[in-house]
Amino acid sequence: MAFVLANGITHHVQELGSGRPVVMLHGLLGSMATWYFTAAPVLARSHRVLLYDLRGHGKSARAPTGYGVASMADDLESLTAGFSTDPLTLIGHSYGAAIALQFALRRPERVDRLVLVESPLPPSDLQDLEAFVGLRWDEKMGALPESVRASLERQGRRGRKFVDNYRFLARDSSLLSDLRSNLDISDETLARMDRRALLLYGTRSSCQSVGKRLSQVLPRAEFLLIEGGHFLPVDAPTEVTAHIMRFLKSG
Repeated sequence: MAFVLANGITHHVQELGSGRPVVMLHGLLGSMATWYFTAAPVLARSHRVLLYDLRGHGKSARAPTGYGVASMADDLESLTAGFSTDPLTLIGHSYGAAIALQFALRRPERVDRLVLVESPLPPSDLQDLEAFVGLRWDEKMGALPESVRASLERQGRRGRKFVDNYRFLARDSSLLSDLRSNLDISDETLARMDRRALLLYGTRSSCQSVGKRLSQVLPRAEFLLIEGGHFLPVDAPTEVTAHIMRFLKSG
């Protein structure tokens, strides 16, 4: 376990393996565990993998502000500045994918390829998140995938920490207002992103139309549907990992 000061915020960071550099980003209200217990150990057999908890998430500092895509991309840039001089493969789930895409558009010379899993676009489309925030706690738990619910119930103290983090983000941080301020990315801007991209979306996900849009606009994108919902890394970890490994091994 390591803690790194990046962009003024202390982030919880983990590194695994050796080889070509890969950075994995989780989504809102989650943690690096999304990848740490699924695809990351497999990727680490042949790659140097960096994972971290987004600001306000997991064991990273509870920042009161800075949850917009641009600020989060600043965090990513600061955290990877000394990680590797080689171009990075960025793998993101949900909001983590939106952050990865923003970074790639900003710093294409730092990026080799992208894996975007259930990326929202525009990132200010909060219908599903706001509906989730408005649920009672028992309804929130029921809306999560069974594997996530079971993990939280097993974790005891860690599960309670998730609840505390969720309450902080929803009530005491600028998360929702920052998300509302995020702007869409124009097709013209997306079309200039010439890095290879793998787009993975769930058959039961409300984000599926976003994947189809990205596949039509990004010039070097591969779009795949996987059986599951928005939480694909835990809904279908074996299939997601296999597609990522195939993509990383391809030329």
